[in-house]
This record gives sequence, C-alpha cells and structure tokens, in this order.
Amino acid sequence: MEESKNDIKQKIRERYKGVSEDVLDVIPATPQEDFYKSEVRKRVGIYCRVSTGDPNQTSSYELQKNHYEDLVNRRANWELVDIYADEGISGTSLQHRDNFIRMINDCRDGKIDLIVTKSVSRFARNIIDCIGYVRQLKAATPPIGIFFETENIFTLDENSEMALSFIATLAQEESHTKSEIMNASIEMRFRRGIFLTPVLLGYDHDENGNLVINENEAKTVRLIFFSYLYGYSTQQIADALTELERLTKKGNNYWSSQSILGVLSNERYCGDVLARKTYTPNYLDHKSKKNNKNRNQYRHKEHHEPIISREDFFAVQKMIRNAKYGNKGYFPEMHVISSGLLRGYVSVHPKWAGFTEDDYYMASDSINEGISLIASKPIEIEVHKGDFDLTGYELVRSEFMTTYGQMFVTATSSILSFNKASILKMSVNTQVRKVELWVYPNKHLLAVKPAPNDSRYSVEWCKYPSGKAEPKTVSGSAFLPTLYKMFGWRTERNYRIKGTAYNTRDGTIIIYDAHNAVMFVEEEIADKRKKMVAFPARWADNFGDNYYKSKAISIDEEEKEDDTSDTPDSIYKIDNEEGVTTHEEAAKQIADIIKQMGGPKDG
Repeated sequence: MEESKNDIKQKIRERYKGVSEDVLDVIPATPQEDFYKSEVRKRVGIYCRVSTGDPNQTSSYELQKNHYEDLVNRRANWELVDIYADEGISGTSLQHRDNFIRMINDCRDGKIDLIVTKSVSRFARNIIDCIGYVRQLKAATPPIGIFFETENIFTLDENSEMALSFIATLAQEESHTKSEIMNASIEMRFRRGIFLTPVLLGYDHDENGNLVINENEAKTVRLIFFSYLYGYSTQQIADALTELERLTKKGNNYWSSQSILGVLSNERYCGDVLARKTYTPNYLDHKSKKNNKNRNQYRHKEHHEPIISREDFFAVQKMIRNAKYGNKGYFPEMHVISSGLLRGYVSVHPKWAGFTEDDYYMASDSINEGISLIASKPIEIEVHKGDFDLTGYELVRSEFMTTYGQMFVTATSSILSFNKASILKMSVNTQVRKVELWVYPNKHLLAVKPAPNDSRYSVEWCKYPSGKAEPKTVSGSAFLPTLYKMFGWRTERNYRIKGTAYNTRDGTIIIYDAHNAVMFVEEEIADKRKKMVAFPARWADNFGDNYYKSKAISIDEEEKEDDTSDTPDSIYKIDNEEGVTTHEEAAKQIADIIKQMGGPKDG
C-alpha cells in the first residue's frame, strides 16, 4: 500500500530535525588569512604602469617603483621577486604589455605568492582581462592574491569580487569616455583643416610646423616616382637606391620594396594631406584598420609645395593598383573601333583596372563626334494572301526555353565563362583559342572576336586537350567590376547573357546582350539551397517581341553579315592622363637626377 503524502512529509520533517550535538564532532576550517596581520612568508611581485611615454611621466614611474620597494622592505615576511613595469602602454589591452605578461607567467611558474599594484586601473582597464586574471590566479594552487592599494581590495577575500567588478567596470568606462573625447577632438581638428604632418622624406618642418621641401631628399623622392613611371618594379628601385647609398628619413641606407611602395602611395608628395587613412574601431584592443569610408576622411588639396605633379601621382596610383594583375608596362591605350559592325566598341584590357565606367563611355562617344544621327528607314514586312495573320502574337524568348545549342556567357564579379556552343560557333573553320573582348557601353553589349596573333588584349577562352574544344574560365578581376557598374549589375550575383553570331571578313563575331541578362539567385527552401533564375522585370507583361518586329530585326541582322571588317584605328586618350610624364621624359629625368646625385655616397 502506497504511503500517503502526509506520511512522506512527516518523515522529511523527522529527518531534518538533525542529530544530537553529543554524537557530532565539528572540525573547524583554517581561518581565512588576514592580509594586514598575516605573518606567512610571501614572495611579492610589484606591477607598475604609466599610460604615456612622455618624459614628464618618468617621475610618476620612478615614484611608484620607489614607493613599493619601501612597502616590501617594511614587511618582514615579504620578499621582493621583481618590479614588473610597463611604460607608455595603455591599460585597455594586453598588447605590448610585455612585463605584465612576464609577471603572469612567473605566477604560473610558482615564483610569486602575491601581486601588489597601485589601483585597478593600473592593473587593467579592460574588465574581462581584470576579472579573468584575478580568477585564474585565485584558482592556482596555492591561490595567488592581488592587492589593489588605492581601493583596499585583496582578491583572496571572499567578498572582494563584487566590489572589484564594479570598480573595473568604472575604469573601463573611463577609458571609453576618454577615447570618445579624443575622437571628437580629432574630428574637430580635421574639420578645421588642422592636420598632423609627421616627418617625411623630402620635407623638413619650418618654425611654424609647415612642410618645406628638402631638396637633397627630394631628389630621392623624384627618382622613385620617375623610375616607377618608367616601368621599374619597387624591388628594382629599392636595389638601385641601396646601391646609390641614398638615405631614408631615419638615416638608413638600406631600402626595401615595401618602403618604396610607402613613398609611392603617400599623397603628401603631390601637395595634399589626407587625414584619417586608418581608424581604431575598438578602444579596448587599439587595433587600427584601413579606413574604407568607415569614418569621415578629409583631404586638404594644395596644403604645401609638391615634389611630384598631381598627374604623375595619380598615374602611379593606377599603376600600383594594376601591378597585382600582372601589368608591368606603361599605360595601355583605349582602342575604339571606327567602322564596321562593331563601330563604337571599346577594347577591354584584361589586366588593367585603371579605366573607369566614364572612360569607356567617353571613349565610345569619341568616335561619333561631328556626326549627326540619321534615322534608319523602317523595315516593312509584307503579308501575302493565304499567310497566317500573326498580328498581336509574340515570339517566345529563348531564355524561357531550353538553353541547348544557344550561345551564352556567364559572369561573376571576377570571372567569365563562355559555353561550348559559343566556342564551336566561332571555331567552325579553325581553332580559336584566344579572343578579344569589346564593349559598347551605351547599349550594354559585349562582343567577342578572334584575337590576332600579335594582340596585347587577348584572353584564352578555351583549350583543346584531345582535339576537342573545352571552355576555359577567363579571369576578369581587373575589368569585371567596372563592367558590372556599367551594366547596372549587383556584384554579389551571377549573370548569364545570350549571344548572337555575325559573320564578317575577319571571322565570326559574337555579340552578347547584357541588357537582357538573367540573374541567378540562391534561396533556402525546405533547408536546402536552390539556384533559381530571375528574369528582367520588363519581361513580366510579355513572352517576347511582337512577331513582325522580331522578323524585321532578324532581316536587319542578316544584312549586317556583309558589313565591312572592323578596324580599331582610333586610340582614345584618357583626360586625366594629360600631363603625365611620358616614358621618354621619365628616362631623361632619371638620368639627370642620378647625375645630380654624383653617384654613390651622395647624402
């Protein structure tokens, strides 16, 4: 028979009455150590820190050390292990706090029993670091305590952590407030055009702190820029300056590729000052990051006398950006086709990222200057007796049907992939391994044509490993971001565009219409990622063009097949390249500067 609830409750009450004190012996715990009265021998580590490297702080630094040496000497049971001192280091991060880390390691190695420091903020202004290390040391065997003198907190006291957490939080917030005040002060200085101008090769500071050219050092700067414009690599320039024994601003005569790149990238050489190139997003770790429009930037143009022309400086920046794409020569030219089917198309340089969207538009428009637009005569379709009247009917777009046998190119923001149908169409009579890319920006058209043997703009779009054509992806990291902008595409999406082939005297040309591109979208459906095709919104109300309009277009395209060959005999010069030192001028400047230097050992 089951016990009733009342019986169970009664048994619990009886059990909790306890036992007689006569049969229970109490073994007392070791009394908690009294920090102030303890006579136990202690090996003591002292931690000191001053937050700036200002010489005026040296007195504070020395006073702390002297104070704690006296403190240890007054306690007969204390033995000084070492004074661990960090000078000119912030307390919000452990980065560069070498002596703090050394002290913690000595604790772990059993060399320290007690740490003494002035205050919680001296120990750490980061609450996670502060509480974390306190708990680690407390959990050691035997436990290691920390005594914060100002706050009168001893961490081995069981009631210390709540007070410590509160004070550590206040210390961290104080650092946060100081950081915000400093950032606000910097922002106000920048808004008023008050910029810091650290020491820089080629310049000295006058009595007012303004940059003035140091002509002897300026020779080195000019030699670096003209050599890079001529086509020398940063390593070749570094080797040459080392051989010439030219000195850096710090007085070293050894140059590296990175130090040359630093000179080439510094806008102050063209007379400008760009403020806030980097910023510190987290006041706790003090790690600086490149400012990619995360914070306001300020450029003061013509702030001081330049050593290098503005045109040369920005030309060098373009060359630096393109070095990673294998482009080592001087500025490539923008070719525009002046006649034929591809009139107005602009060459796409596969390894040059310096051309902008506007450059392509202006280059294409340049071929039509002084020419009036003459409207073409409408092509009329005659409907014979007995024919079906297809007025109002539409030809369904092939993109809605099977893609088998159709010519397509698929694009991401970094690669192009032409399908096999495109390659076979162009390679009917001969194998075409390399092609050139041409773009008509106004109509969002991309053309592909066979590349001549001497073409400097060709890309390999296929291979023939066993005599049969196999598509090969085309790297487009240099030019595709610009085409994406031109076509109004989203960089995170992939696109597919259909091509149409045309026969010319120079061979087959394929034109892909980016205006009718379809987009691939990945969506998560039922815990699975599925790729779907998204069509242009303007297709929502129809399946394709009117039948007779499509017929007229196809007749017009057939007439284009007999058009003249395409002649890229027009070269478009980018406006912002005007004034850039030419290849020949750069060579002359290099020779003159080296002659002025008088050979090696010239300051």
